[in-house]
Amino acid sequence: MQNFYHASGTAARSGWQVQLDDTEAGWSYTGVKVGQFDKAESFSLPADNWERAIWPLSGDGILVEYLGSAPGAKELRGRKSVFHGPADFLFLPRNTAAKITGSGRFIVAEAKAKADATVQFTAKEDVEVTLRGAGPASRQVHDYGGVNFLNASAMIVVEVIVPSGNHSGVPPHKHDTFDPGVESNLEEIYYFELAPDRNQATPEASDPIGYFRAYPSDDRMISEAREIRSGDVCLVPFGFHGPVSAIPPYDLYFMNVMAGPDPERTWNIVDDPNHSWARKTWENLAPDSRLPYLAD
Repeated sequence: MQNFYHASGTAARSGWQVQLDDTEAGWSYTGVKVGQFDKAESFSLPADNWERAIWPLSGDGILVEYLGSAPGAKELRGRKSVFHGPADFLFLPRNTAAKITGSGRFIVAEAKAKADATVQFTAKEDVEVTLRGAGPASRQVHDYGGVNFLNASAMIVVEVIVPSGNHSGVPPHKHDTFDPGVESNLEEIYYFELAPDRNQATPEASDPIGYFRAYPSDDRMISEAREIRSGDVCLVPFGFHGPVSAIPPYDLYFMNVMAGPDPERTWNIVDDPNHSWARKTWENLAPDSRLPYLAD
């Protein structure tokens, strides 16, 4: 695999702002789609072997009508932006077709299913919002689809908010080898958005940027040090990755979807041993007082 990074607009296909899946060379288990309703009146998802999670990124919300073993329809309430708390969340199992209408923008996280599952809806008020790390390593997690919060067959999916000046993925870590109880083998997709620091007055003009790093953990080659902008996507099939850095004065958001070939659905990571000591530096630090970022 050669193309680990997709700049905003370069993964647009078939009316989607972003569409990446197993048609990408060297990619097998995960996918992502982003739709915007000034580009199309509706979007469709086929009944196939992918399980999917759908939720609004920004705007008033969307309607998802779905056909499968348990057909139905669900309105998903949106939010001002990805920096204004969780949105309603809908999980659809494999062999479920869907039509999506509404306003604003939304995202579809995908994983190659390993078994049947059931439709699952989570209201925005019920999404688990947690703070991880401390001090400049503080970030906010919307745990839509962690192992403890979603009954999926393969997918693990979360959102992460990194406020201006902070870093996620510290210490750098990996999950590219199956070692039961120690490490999982998971592909991972990062979809990014950035905006001026929510606590500052909105500027007349800006160019929000962040940074992302990935590097080898063995003889498999990956070397990415990227300046990140809204709409960019990074694929991590293996290797150490982190940090994801929010450069002042800009806030950074990313969506992670993970899945892989392991017989169990777990998220076990291994730190880069050269940087694992960083965790001890948080012991006497409080979480960033700006968090959590919730709805106004």
